[in-house]
Amino acid sequence: MKLPMSWKEEDHALVREFEFKDFNEAFAFMCRVAMLAEKMDHHPEWSNVYNRVKIRLTTHERGNTISDRDRELARAIDKLI
Repeated sequence: MKLPMSWKEEDHALVREFEFKDFNEAFAFMCRVAMLAEKMDHHPEWSNVYNRVKIRLTTHERGNTISDRDRELARAIDKLI
């Protein structure tokens, strides 16, 4: 499965940083991602500072490597933007 172009591979994970107008938009995005991740049963590592959200996707069950589950979740997250 091809890597979404908006994400980069970094230390055996898919990583992307998102920037929003303000904290409320960033937090709303995180809520949407949380609902999606729960539905897919594949949860991101992430951080939030004011209007920025950094997401890191890796598959722990596979020894912290990038799997098709990570690519699928990355594509689904991109559709939320």
